[in-house]
Amino acid sequence: MLDEISLPNGLLPLVDITEVGYNRTSGFVWLRQKKKREHFYKDIGKPVTYDKEVTAFVEKHRIKKQTGIYIDDPSNGQITFKTPFRISRTFPVAAFAFGMN
Repeated sequence: MLDEISLPNGLLPLVDITEVGYNRTSGFVWLRQKKKREHFYKDIGKPVTYDKEVTAFVEKHRIKKQTGIYIDDPSNGQITFKTPFRISRTFPVAAFAFGMN
């Protein structure tokens, strides 16, 4: 699904997934895993916690209503994480490519 919307395939490093759903019409996605998981992205020096259930609305270059993850311009090689409080932080897309972090 991440490849389909042009986002890095390591962005959601979930394990022990028990259920996955993707409604292409609305863009709604849900993933359930057996337990909450923390993943450390060494290229950016940040841990990210993924709850037992992750839901979002997706479209080309964007994940919305999760934490506002998006790529403004895919050619610039940057990904921006934006919170509802308008705080954002930008990192290299390569930091989230599967097998590179």
